[in-house]
Amino acid sequence: MQSFKSRLFLASLLSTIVGGASAHGTEHHGGVVTTASKAVKAPFDIVHTRISTKGRIATFHMAVSGKAGATRPAKSGKLAGSSVFSYVWPTNLDPAVVGFERKAGILAFAVTSHPDFDDTPLFDENGDGDPANDGDVWHSHWVVLQADDACGKGALKVVDIPEGAKPHLPKTWPGLPILIDSPGWSPTFKNETLEVRVPFDDIGVVEAGGFDGVTAALRVNASVHNPLLCVANVFKIASGTLSLPGKVNQ
Repeated sequence: MQSFKSRLFLASLLSTIVGGASAHGTEHHGGVVTTASKAVKAPFDIVHTRISTKGRIATFHMAVSGKAGATRPAKSGKLAGSSVFSYVWPTNLDPAVVGFERKAGILAFAVTSHPDFDDTPLFDENGDGDPANDGDVWHSHWVVLQADDACGKGALKVVDIPEGAKPHLPKTWPGLPILIDSPGWSPTFKNETLEVRVPFDDIGVVEAGGFDGVTAALRVNASVHNPLLCVANVFKIASGTLSLPGKVNQ
């Protein structure tokens, strides 16, 4: 398994080799515009990432070179070793902005699909009356990330909550022993684009932040233990270097 840092380097190198403007470059303004790559599967080939605000609503936007959301993980039938596909906006916002402990790690907004488990117990995304069977439907999370070599040298994980610890958590924390929130903000897919509208009490904090865009596969640890959820495969990083160059409303 390649390390997270190795994938950062390869992504940056590929961007340098390909060069030129994205096929969608003239259609997207502001945020981070990225060159399309034939080396990345089109549903995860980021060409544009943006966060904009209106009133107290922030809109998280991502565009890819193919049809956004068209590819989901295959069902494995068990939790251990199962996959999570994700569209992610890493930010430099303090995790306390959404209800986690201050300085707990890298706060990221994510849209995910994972058919082998459900982590949105308050919501019934597929509308069948059972809120515990719709993990495969694309849905949103806040997660806090940190590096952990147990996931692979330099790789990131969703931060684990040690047994017995009682950290500050958002009200919609789904009960998993990791720093994750399931706020229920529904993603909207349209052709090559994905957007999520997210309300904030203090929109000024968001407007001062920086961000990036990432598409990736995460994996539940085979032992379902610390670490629980690792970033196993980075498909693409908008900036190429995870430098969070995006500025909100710019």
